[in-house]
Amino acid sequence: MKYGSYLELQKAEFPASWQAHFLDYTKLKTYLKTRMVDTSVHLSTACPSLTFKWEDSVADTLGSRLERVRTLTPEFIRMLDAQVTKVNTFFERMQSDIQVLCKALRAEQEPQSVLNEVLRLERFVFLNFTGVAKALKKHDKWAGLFVREPYLVRMSELEFVASTELQQIKAELVARLGCDEVVGSSRDTTRAPTPSDKHRADIEHATQTAMVSLRGPHGTDIIGGVLTCLSKHKCQIVDFSLSRLHHDVTFGVLVHLHERSVDLFSDLAQTAQRWDGTLSFDVQDAQLKATKLATSAQYALSEAPYAQRIKYVATVLNERGLSPEFLSEWLAWLLAKKISVEQMRRLDRRTSLMCVEFRLSVPHDLGLDKVRAELIAISSAHQTDVALQPDNVFRRQKRLVVFDMDSTLIQQEVIDEIARATGIEEQVAAITERAMQGEMDFGESLAARVALLAGTPVSVLEGVKQRLVFTEGAHYLCRALKSAGFKLAVISGGFLPLAKHVKTELGLDYAFANQLAVSADGSVLVGETVGPVVDAARKAELLEVIAQAEGIAIDQVVAVGDGANDLLMLAKASLGIAFNAKPRVQEQARARINQKSLANILYLMGYSESEASELQLLG
Repeated sequence: MKYGSYLELQKAEFPASWQAHFLDYTKLKTYLKTRMVDTSVHLSTACPSLTFKWEDSVADTLGSRLERVRTLTPEFIRMLDAQVTKVNTFFERMQSDIQVLCKALRAEQEPQSVLNEVLRLERFVFLNFTGVAKALKKHDKWAGLFVREPYLVRMSELEFVASTELQQIKAELVARLGCDEVVGSSRDTTRAPTPSDKHRADIEHATQTAMVSLRGPHGTDIIGGVLTCLSKHKCQIVDFSLSRLHHDVTFGVLVHLHERSVDLFSDLAQTAQRWDGTLSFDVQDAQLKATKLATSAQYALSEAPYAQRIKYVATVLNERGLSPEFLSEWLAWLLAKKISVEQMRRLDRRTSLMCVEFRLSVPHDLGLDKVRAELIAISSAHQTDVALQPDNVFRRQKRLVVFDMDSTLIQQEVIDEIARATGIEEQVAAITERAMQGEMDFGESLAARVALLAGTPVSVLEGVKQRLVFTEGAHYLCRALKSAGFKLAVISGGFLPLAKHVKTELGLDYAFANQLAVSADGSVLVGETVGPVVDAARKAELLEVIAQAEGIAIDQVVAVGDGANDLLMLAKASLGIAFNAKPRVQEQARARINQKSLANILYLMGYSESEASELQLLG
């Protein structure tokens, strides 16, 4: 609802004798819309269609507009002065009448009727002050000048803005009614209501909502200046938002204020002038707001104010740097899906932008599984990873990370390394690749590969251990996670002696893998495994077993893998990450990383590079 329409509705609730004394907001607005067309001297924002070619005369255009503003702005201000004077004169008369009524009250009389007159007059003040502020805001937009702040400072000298005497009367009446602690106080809700509760409710109902923003180059001074004003006028802070770009700070506050606080805005304007800041504010009655902040459907200042939304976090990552082309296409995709960006946080500290975390407000009926292919296409086109996760309490409360070993923690496939040492590399590698692509049952392929190893000396395994190459970032990642208190495990479809070696090297807590059978004298492999085969189902089962043993909820588990036999494990964990994985795995996993370093997993878990570095110092 536009303010003009809202004001007319509110005026109808006042006595007929009050109507003529209200600010004529419609008259002021009409003047601006009809007289101040194409007058803005702020040429960059005057009109989207106002463009210039080199041969056009900017000087002539600006001169013409300045001439019109020189005439029209003083005329508007004089019109506004007359309206404000009318409001102030009526206020002084009504305040005087209330003083007479107050003096006539006898000790035994109920003062509620006089208090009602005070509340009505306060309501009159706030409606008119809001109208003045909004009319000035429109003028500044149409003229390209900034007169609102100095005008409000000037207006603070008027009695209806300061309302000093009226507030003294109100305080006396409230004290007599026994509800002098109404504003911002807590009270016992278990006792039976009393008459003073009714009076308290009447006063609290008059609360207004204001959104205040102050931007300027003096960071902490900007914040302190706003908070000082809010403290002086006993405002209730509902929410706040802060953003910084080097020295420049924007501090926004959503407050509840009471009608006596209209001179708050004059003080804020003076604060803005003092700290070279730019002030903006919007004043609304609670009934104007689409959503009441007291309800369960409240929106924080940092949130997009739309209903039926689900919160997600998207981590976008490219070790070579996030290109403007990718970011443009990514934002275009968000817009097409009606997804709102609520926050952006840079996680890396490299010379070029590498990783950004987006907090998103997603329509509840947008199934992200349905758009997975679109995200993969965007990621692939720019070699940039996009990981989407629900933004819930568990996202940064993970406690267990489970890794695959081959081509994840280490760069090789261990069975291939054993085969290379025995001269059967090509046969084993062919079976391995078919298994990783999901073309063969894992148990079948494992048996076929192990059978080829029959007669291999056990000592070959020691040589393989020495040749293992850990994936870039593996030590860094595991050190950080252990310092943060995580439990870590490797669950491999490879072989236990090598998994135990990896466990020791990386400081993991658990290692599970297939056990190779050896000859009676322990010298050679016999081409079989012993015990349960660690296949896809077994991996998912072991993940759950470790979580239960550690008392960790599945919502707090991360799994990392690259092959088809990791899919069930990735699906079981709350965050399953396909790391440089095969195409089929990337299509099905909820998150993907196609970068060199395992340390990038920390970004998906919400850690910044600075936080990860701090964890290294603790390790």
